[in-house]
Amino acid sequence: MPRRLLLIGVNYAPEPTGIGKYSGEMIRWLADNGYECTVITAYPYYPQWKVQEPYVKNRNWYKKEVEGNITVYRCPQYIPADPSGKKRILMDFTFLLSTFLKLLQLLFVKKFDIVMTVVPPFHLGLLGVLYKKVRGAKLFYHIQDLQIEAARDLGMIRTDFLIRLLFKTERYIMKQADVISSISEGMIRKIQQKTGRDIVLFPNWVDVSLFYPLENRASLKTEYGFKMTDKVVLYSGAIGEKQGLEAILYTAAGLKDIQFLICGSGPYKEKLIAMARQQGLQNVIFFPLQPFERFNHFLNMADVHLVIQKANAGDLVMPSKLTTIMAVGGLALITANSDTSLHEVVREQNIGILVAAEDQLALNEGICAAVHNEPGHITGNAREYALNYLAIDKIMVRFEASLR
Repeated sequence: MPRRLLLIGVNYAPEPTGIGKYSGEMIRWLADNGYECTVITAYPYYPQWKVQEPYVKNRNWYKKEVEGNITVYRCPQYIPADPSGKKRILMDFTFLLSTFLKLLQLLFVKKFDIVMTVVPPFHLGLLGVLYKKVRGAKLFYHIQDLQIEAARDLGMIRTDFLIRLLFKTERYIMKQADVISSISEGMIRKIQQKTGRDIVLFPNWVDVSLFYPLENRASLKTEYGFKMTDKVVLYSGAIGEKQGLEAILYTAAGLKDIQFLICGSGPYKEKLIAMARQQGLQNVIFFPLQPFERFNHFLNMADVHLVIQKANAGDLVMPSKLTTIMAVGGLALITANSDTSLHEVVREQNIGILVAAEDQLALNEGICAAVHNEPGHITGNAREYALNYLAIDKIMVRFEASLR
């Protein structure tokens, strides 16, 4: 009889980036390897911050989807078009409420061997605890982002009492969890400081058969409106405030001979476009999210890939876009300070160019050097690292052993 797993998480396939992408691929791998999987999730909204077609007409009620041995329950939630801190809290609360009602419905219908909750939002772990206590399932608590610290450090939550209450709730969930996992060594160290227990490393991965280096990269540029001789610096991913992407505009203003391409969607995109227009930046181009089937081609086109974060996010959020950049053998320029695990692994493995976070001069100099100098072994090292450490099959085989 196949093992039964219940995943509870707000983000899931077909979201193309971020946590939804990884949760979807994880469930597909487990289903292909003998698990009977059920998912309680939201309607896909990220990174556009609005429900996507063909789900729009059902977005205010529940929906069930069945494909083979995967059953997905979509739950309604409030989605803010302009996600401020307070609006995100409201969004998380509405999803917790609608998910709780769905879990109650399933509580005595089907017995799951494993219940897994994905953070953020961290408080979904309370639902996992409820299911564990009632049905005796094993509880996995997987942390993609240290949400409370990120909200506090980015100023999204400023009330001391509320912050203490959130940390107290989180400690309770972690105490009840049978297994806690996270995506980076730096995050694991921080979680261990809170819990004093072993944490499983479950890093984000990349499909190295779908993302790989192509020949004649310069010729690909013409398909996206550039000349073969143009130097193209690409940022591709979610466009939110925590990335500090306005730094790209400041760099572009002083490096007019370089083309800067910002691709993706998010609540901060319109503000960036307005800023670029106001500054008259002709060398900054904005693209929408690219189709998945063309994404390998698109990434291969760029000369340099930007992985930009603010300093206070450097050890809390492991940038998932970096895994795909490495898979295509791209030259990544990464903002990370020397006390972060991201800086440590990039420096030790020589898989990217490092510059200090929130240091405009360092970013300008780093981009200039990346564009005009030969990358040496960095791009080859990046591809090898992806093959050896980030391939989905290798990561999932190790993680599935912890499920057993």
